[in-house]
Amino acid sequence: MSQKNRLILLIGLVILIPLGTWLLLPGLPSLGQAPEIFSGGTSYPASEISFKRANVGPDPVGLPLITNVQIVDFDGDGTNDILGCDSDRGIVSLFKPDGENQWQEEVLLSDLAAPGHATVVDIDGDGDLDIIVSILGNLMPDDRVIGRVELYERKDNEYIRHVILDDVRRVADVQPGDFDGDGDLDLAVAVFGYSRGSVLWLENRGNLKFRDHELLNAPGTIHVPVADYDGDGDLDIAAIVTQDEEELWGFENLGEGKFKKRRLWMTINLDLGGAGLIQADLDQDGDQDLILPAGDNLEDLDAYPQPYHGCLWFENKGNWEFEMQRISNLGGTYAADVGDLDGDGDLDVVLVSMTNDWYDPTTASVVWLENDGKQNFKTWQIDSNPIHLVTVAVSDLNGDGRDDIVAGGLNLRKPYQRIGRISAWLNQGGAKP
Repeated sequence: MSQKNRLILLIGLVILIPLGTWLLLPGLPSLGQAPEIFSGGTSYPASEISFKRANVGPDPVGLPLITNVQIVDFDGDGTNDILGCDSDRGIVSLFKPDGENQWQEEVLLSDLAAPGHATVVDIDGDGDLDIIVSILGNLMPDDRVIGRVELYERKDNEYIRHVILDDVRRVADVQPGDFDGDGDLDLAVAVFGYSRGSVLWLENRGNLKFRDHELLNAPGTIHVPVADYDGDGDLDIAAIVTQDEEELWGFENLGEGKFKKRRLWMTINLDLGGAGLIQADLDQDGDQDLILPAGDNLEDLDAYPQPYHGCLWFENKGNWEFEMQRISNLGGTYAADVGDLDGDGDLDVVLVSMTNDWYDPTTASVVWLENDGKQNFKTWQIDSNPIHLVTVAVSDLNGDGRDDIVAGGLNLRKPYQRIGRISAWLNQGGAKP
């Protein structure tokens, strides 16, 4: 065979073998169906405690992008209000009660570049509440230096803007605490970024000036809850890192502005989808535990709920040892908060879901985990509407002594139905079995 013919045959085989394999493979005997890698939708028994759902503020328009909700007594009148960050409109709003199950929206701050979180605190010690805003700069993945921390100083009935940290990537959270023991409030900062990020603390130098100190260089830091985790009388910092690795970090306060970093936990599952971190004494033993909702898989083209989604409780065992326990398997879990929903004296957990099987109208978007007092939890479904929920807060909204729920929707993915902006579930109570 000539060299030319051999070349033609080789080219033909290169084309025909893959084509033949593609045509014949579906007809070959199967060795069995591979298991699905997603868990499908999750639903639970209907809550024995009754909740009444209500829209907070005007009915939603378009596809709302709410990044944070909180329940706070903003004006000190003894009645709780709702604070919300709206990334779509670039605003921070206050929702004040106005009649039964109604709230009026007051825009406090505007022209914000994708606000991720608002921290209400008297940072300058003058007796009124200022607002510190974590600026993402872009809600979507972005590694540019577009993040900021903006302080809005309250002066009478207006807010004066101060940029106290810039030249950083996307900022997701800011929490206050006196970390150096000098009597003023410093700040812990979660720089999420994307491929690059960090955990910082900002030293309060007076006159609304701050000096930044890096505690950790790691991308994807979401929340930095502040508490005295080791019981030594000063404030420490915890952080959840979710990009290159899925890690839980603690920063032990050594005094005089010095910290010792400790990796408290990590997982080899790089797709876990850590979505936030809160601190609470869930077992009421006198120390602060950590609660981690896991279910963020927005980077997937099809954001199916995964079998490893849910909620992890890290029980504080002392000496910076935290023992992990899974307390929920809710698909797409994105946010958590705690409260005593059934009034029995222990702390229950409320979870909301962002990515679940929303084509099934029975799939849970809001659940609560009933604590039996020994940290055994039973999951009750509160609602399946609205969907795409990413933030939740629990407290008494209407002064009836029962803990209620507020949640916000980030409507980025299909299906574009059962749309909500900010919703409340008012606790109607119910007979205990």
